[in-house]
Amino acid sequence: METLQFKTTIKCSGCIEKVTPYLNETVGENNWEVDLQNPQKVLTIPNAEQVQTGEVVEALAKAGYKAEKI
Repeated sequence: METLQFKTTIKCSGCIEKVTPYLNETVGENNWEVDLQNPQKVLTIPNAEQVQTGEVVEALAKAGYKAEKI
């Protein structure tokens, strides 16, 4: 099982609501989580075998956010 993590510009629960449809479409519903307590606002995708880094970055960009793989 491969896990991907990204540092993001997501800041709050409202931001999460905005990115939810994009991430659900790209990586699957209930297959991602953003740690708002972490200063880097880390997005974790636990089951990422079929997910490309570029797809995640592009999905967040469509929602108006940035992501950088860590």
